[in-house]
Amino acid sequence: MRVLVTGGAGFIGSHTADLLVSKGFKVRIFDNLEPQVHGNMKPEYVNTEAEFVCGDIKNKDEWKKILTDVDAVIHLAGMVGIGQSMYQPVRYLTANTVGTALMYETILENPQLKKNIKKIIVASSKSTYGEGAYRCKTHGVVYPQPRSVAQLEKHDWDVHCPVCGEYVAPVGITEEKPVQNLSVYALSKYDTERLAIDFGNVLGITSIAFRYFNVYGPRQSLNNPYTGVAAIFLSRIKNNNPPIIFEDGRQTRDFIFVEDIARANLIALEKAEKTDVYNVGTGIPISIGGIADMLIDLLGSEVKPKITQSFRPGDNRHDFADITKISKEMGFRPKWNLKQGFAELIKWSETQKAVDKFDQAEKERIKYFG
Repeated sequence: MRVLVTGGAGFIGSHTADLLVSKGFKVRIFDNLEPQVHGNMKPEYVNTEAEFVCGDIKNKDEWKKILTDVDAVIHLAGMVGIGQSMYQPVRYLTANTVGTALMYETILENPQLKKNIKKIIVASSKSTYGEGAYRCKTHGVVYPQPRSVAQLEKHDWDVHCPVCGEYVAPVGITEEKPVQNLSVYALSKYDTERLAIDFGNVLGITSIAFRYFNVYGPRQSLNNPYTGVAAIFLSRIKNNNPPIIFEDGRQTRDFIFVEDIARANLIALEKAEKTDVYNVGTGIPISIGGIADMLIDLLGSEVKPKITQSFRPGDNRHDFADITKISKEMGFRPKWNLKQGFAELIKWSETQKAVDKFDQAEKERIKYFG
């Protein structure tokens, strides 16, 4: 089987390409070597046994060339970054929404591609959910709207039941939770998954949309301040700067090691039988403060996190995955625990130059949103 991996020089894409090559797949990588991530340079870690094509998913002619003679597509290319997406909406929607639409339009217009391609897997995001899922003692599982600025200004960080107003406890998010799409990035990823599901059904191509939770691990950019919080914190600590934590640091997230994500992509390629949406996470929440403390401890640093007691409008309080669906239907369970994964991330970081650009990114955010 020949598999096209878009974004195959990137963080998740390169690990996915490596795993597919090791399993005997013929892999074609398509990547534009995004300057913000790669500086227009092809990374040394890109698998030499895979065919590499440099190009842009926003170019329809290039889609036709790279889709030729492939049996399946793992579509990971796109712009990443919630904060930046809010002041560069056209850039994000063009890459993520239009780029994906161009793939399907190309397949629609070329019957041979429709005949050849048997499966498409696309990268969506847990960010589509917005605020997490909660359980009220009286009203059961509820899906609150984002906390208001008025609430956050009182430093009332936790979430209230939308029915009775009592505090509620976070629970794992299932795929049935209504999406909120609180950022342009989230909207663009929801567009990506809906295009996959809609056209998957129309074209008869099994299409899987994976809502990845917080992915971390080796090859994650330490110089891109719009990437995941683990890499941002790591870059700060390595430069003897304190990790900046909003609110009280007790907000929780679900962190999954990149090799587990690559394995989920492989499992979907081999086992998925129907067009559908799935969470990919660990189901284990950890606080943002806990993430900072663990990285500081593993690095042996004396830096202390800075808990600001300030907030960013639109941030959600808690989110972690319920992975029952992917576990039952595909047999996926994560293999890496957080301490093991962070040890691998830190080991890789020792070979990299970490440029801390967090303050620069914050200045940009404040410029537009105060």
